[in-house]
Amino acid sequence: MKELIQYLLRFGNLNQQQIDFIATKAKEIVLHKDEYFSEAGKIFRHVGFMLEGITRVCYYINKGEEITKYFIEENNLVVDLESFDNEIPFTF
Repeated sequence: MKELIQYLLRFGNLNQQQIDFIATKAKEIVLHKDEYFSEAGKIFRHVGFMLEGITRVCYYINKGEEITKYFIEENNLVVDLESFDNEIPFTF
């Protein structure tokens, strides 16, 4: 949790009440290799903050070939705000 708060503080100030609120809403999960944080066509319901590792963002073309779009390194947010805010299925 400390790492997330430090990351957010890079962009502005948070008072203790705001920090406590974030702490009550955040929960740590572990994703293993080949597990998905989100999938295309599903509504994005979470904002992710990666503490360790690297995440690959990819998609499949119509022939089933997997295409890597980019990588997200640790200590970064993983979010699609358009999908999250508007109940739109996740897309690239």
